[in-house]
Amino acid sequence: MSGRDVVLGRICRALRDVPRAETPDGVPVPREYERAHVPSGAAASGALADLLAENLADYRAVVHRTDAGGLPALLRRLLLERGSGTVLVPPGLPPRWLEGAGAALVPDRAASTARDLDAVDSVVTGCAVAIAETGTIVLDGGPDQGRRRITLVPDHHVCVVRVPDQVVASVSEALERLDPARPLTWISGPSATSDIELDRVEGVHGPRTLEVVLVEERAGG
Repeated sequence: MSGRDVVLGRICRALRDVPRAETPDGVPVPREYERAHVPSGAAASGALADLLAENLADYRAVVHRTDAGGLPALLRRLLLERGSGTVLVPPGLPPRWLEGAGAALVPDRAASTARDLDAVDSVVTGCAVAIAETGTIVLDGGPDQGRRRITLVPDHHVCVVRVPDQVVASVSEALERLDPARPLTWISGPSATSDIELDRVEGVHGPRTLEVVLVEERAGG
């Protein structure tokens, strides 16, 4: 008897009491697992943003925190420190974010080639949602994020996350906010890979440097 026969035999025995007319959709599956592993009220207390910042840093993302009023000055400083002469801008990015940026703003054009995008020094985007427990930023191609390739080709990505509105505790909570039909990009730190010797190389499949700006939004502001 082959290994295949053994496996199929076990499957048949496990299913012998299942009615032939039954379909997977006809049986409710209880989902009683814990949806998040942070205390309730963590978002209100700021603990969720702290956890997000901690896990982003674990993935070697550079984390900055500011408020809405300080965002333009912070972005200007980050681009200046990077020496960025050009910055790629999604069509729906709030213009105020890059006021006085000191760099030439490059609009996202469908005609831009990979070579064109690679020549840009930095890209600044918003995000769809950020997951605190995993330190993950999710982009869905929204107006303030642009097409997927504009965040994969340039070597420096600055991503702005609105706190607390865009921060959730877990992947389960993030999925409830996302449309699976949209082009989703899940980012946990800068792009990296390791060879058989475990030598880490960054910037292989996306940006070499990821900077995440957590913007604290005041209630009613």
